[in-house]
Amino acid sequence: MESLTFRHTTTKPLPGTKPQAITGVVASGNLEILLERVLPPDAVEVAIETPIAGYGPVWEAVVADFVARAQPGGVRISINDGGARPDTVSLRLLQGARLMEA
Repeated sequence: MESLTFRHTTTKPLPGTKPQAITGVVASGNLEILLERVLPPDAVEVAIETPIAGYGPVWEAVVADFVARAQPGGVRISINDGGARPDTVSLRLLQGARLMEA
């Protein structure tokens, strides 16, 4: 099991007032993501637990792309990975951000 944490600064907080959201289901080839509005409005933290070691640079790139696109300021994101591909990770992150905006 590998644990990764990435911290970024955003230019704005994620819109909306919903305090938390969950998206995805941990299963073979998928992941579960919990988003919580608990950080300062210009900060985002992504903590990942994955059974597949050695893909830190890929995770880092996917998270950086998501932060640049969604600007999820104020949100802590916890990911429980079940072996998801990068495109699935991006999809779930964007779904979670959209749920928080509701």
